[in-house]
Amino acid sequence: MQKIRLEDIPGLRVTVMGLGLNGGGVASARFFAERGAVVTVTDMKDEAALAESVAALSGLGIRYVLGRHEASDFSGADLVIKNPAVKPDNPYLLASKRVETDLSLFLRFCPARVAAVTGSKGKSTTATAMAWMLKAGGLDTYLGGNITVSPLGFLDSAAADSVVVLELSSWQLGDLRGSGVLKPRVAALTRIVPDHLDRYGTMEAYVADKRLIYADQDASDWTVFDLDDPYGRSFASETKAGLLGYGASLPPGTYGVRVPADGGPCVARLPDSGEAVLVPEHLLVPGAHARRNLAAAALSAWAFGVAPARIAEAAATFPGVEHRLEPIRDRRGVRWFNDSAATVPEATKAAVEAFDAPVVLITGGTDKKLEFQAARGAYARAASVVLLSGTGTDKILPLLDADGVRHSGPYGDIGLAVAEADRLAAPGSVVVLSPGCTSFGMFKNEFDRGRRFKAAVAELPD
Repeated sequence: MQKIRLEDIPGLRVTVMGLGLNGGGVASARFFAERGAVVTVTDMKDEAALAESVAALSGLGIRYVLGRHEASDFSGADLVIKNPAVKPDNPYLLASKRVETDLSLFLRFCPARVAAVTGSKGKSTTATAMAWMLKAGGLDTYLGGNITVSPLGFLDSAAADSVVVLELSSWQLGDLRGSGVLKPRVAALTRIVPDHLDRYGTMEAYVADKRLIYADQDASDWTVFDLDDPYGRSFASETKAGLLGYGASLPPGTYGVRVPADGGPCVARLPDSGEAVLVPEHLLVPGAHARRNLAAAALSAWAFGVAPARIAEAAATFPGVEHRLEPIRDRRGVRWFNDSAATVPEATKAAVEAFDAPVVLITGGTDKKLEFQAARGAYARAASVVLLSGTGTDKILPLLDADGVRHSGPYGDIGLAVAEADRLAAPGSVVVLSPGCTSFGMFKNEFDRGRRFKAAVAELPD
């Protein structure tokens, strides 16, 4: 694998395309500016929208071209760093000499062992839980990627005996196609459901990028897959790595973890280790989907040598992830949860099913060419549905009306939606923000949506 020598960087002309608000553009610009490169940052958003990111880079001598792109910043650059949201066929990129991402550069530079995680939903929880378990096992561990932490930020700290856990979106994987830089020791895949079809057009194109996570693995590596997902079984049939499956049952001769439907302990069948409990019965995080995510994380931790007993202890104390069924407040007998990262209907279904108590569901938002049938039963099961405005909500409304589901809204203000949910929630019930839609329109992104929801809930009087 060709390496980029850091000693060659001073004077390098670098254009960062897409500063963004989630860390990757900031980390890339800082990485090169601190090493003596001549850095230009360009983004179609203006300075007001990017004020937080620009402030984080103050004093580094970076040139900004905001609210537009200039062709000369690309054709004249030695290296262009693209944001994953920018499509590879963008004409500015096609005119560039060399295009990389923060992840591709990290993988070229970093000597550490890598665990890569992808899927449609659950990948953030799986990646975070995996890092939690690896740290519990005494391994020097770092977590980054799509979870809004650029791995360039810890490049100087990670060593050959470290483990880096990378959450990878389909867009990030697609950017690595043909680069030869991703050969994870463990590739873990969560369940695949329709997502980002506004960008890909077809499921086949979307899943083709997911398949890249294991494309360069060999027999010395491990692929962790969902036994109950047809795509997961397809991945298992293709990878050259060893197989570790998780599902409702383990077929004879299969290594992996059985995840019982009744919420009991998850027992693993492991090579040279016999059977062992990897995920105990009692967990801090709610929901059957969370138990499956922890099972995938546990198998991955075992593949790095963490003892089963240590993995089970860590699983029992895992606190969950922000914006993913995150408990935020108990008020007047009502529990409030932030599940803003639920950006597909299947995630909303899982959120509602995670609770035995009556659920007041705050849902809806902007469509990304998805169908909402998968969440139809969840809408009907909810005690009340409070809708956020957006094109996705326009597709949800006919389903609610056809099924006679009680609903309020749509609301174009999260504070109004929270106030309505508070009015509807009786003691003993649960209020969950689980949109099943993307956040754009009302919010900057799903994290902004979750933070604004939490702020609105915090403002409710005691």
